[in-house]
Amino acid sequence: MNVSDNYRTAWENYWRETSDARGEAIWDADPSLTAAPHSELLLPYADAKRPIVDLGCGNGTQTRYLATCFARAVGVDLSHAAVEHARRAADGDTVEFRQLDLTDTDAVRALHQRLGDSNVYMRAVIHQSEPAARPAVAAAVAELLGSAGRAFVVELTSGSRDVLARAAAGPAGPPPKLRRVFHHGLKPAAADDDEVPRLLGEAGLTILAEGETTLPQTEYLADGTRIDLPARWFVLAPAGS
Repeated sequence: MNVSDNYRTAWENYWRETSDARGEAIWDADPSLTAAPHSELLLPYADAKRPIVDLGCGNGTQTRYLATCFARAVGVDLSHAAVEHARRAADGDTVEFRQLDLTDTDAVRALHQRLGDSNVYMRAVIHQSEPAARPAVAAAVAELLGSAGRAFVVELTSGSRDVLARAAAGPAGPPPKLRRVFHHGLKPAAADDDEVPRLLGEAGLTILAEGETTLPQTEYLADGTRIDLPARWFVLAPAGS
């Protein structure tokens, strides 16, 4: 299945109304807080000579960092507008960006055929995907790994819902960046905690390592506290590899 028109339009509108300013998107955290520590967890298991594909790359902030750790980085996103943001900010030959619907099995397979077995980085994509699309998103990770790649997947846990609810319940309502997420109908932390590892296993992936973490946001509460969302990370390999 492909994603619904409403879902696709919501993301296009969100990114079309987002400027190129660093950190305007609530999840556009500095790589020192995200891709850098995540790469340190992945690299002991992964071959850095292989490309890495950043699934749901948005404006490419994390992809550009990943290009410094791996031979090549490719960022893909459902939204054309997001990809255009990323391309404008690209600053090297070792990174590229392209539009890709992760539920388009043929397109994902074609990318794998072009790149060969690759590593994958996926930060907070399954949790906000439409429920019917989530198995295909997990399957896209497995397809891109082939038989030799490794993946780092980090997803929000149910505890994030409580954090977001507290953020939205302030006297002035949700802070501006969070308000934009809700305005466009995007639904963070929608997946159940046991759903993510189950989907990854059903896609043919083996968990090599896992742990708890938070995903720092670029938005703050009224008292100046940064919004950090509880999450769980997984390092994954193709089953039997």
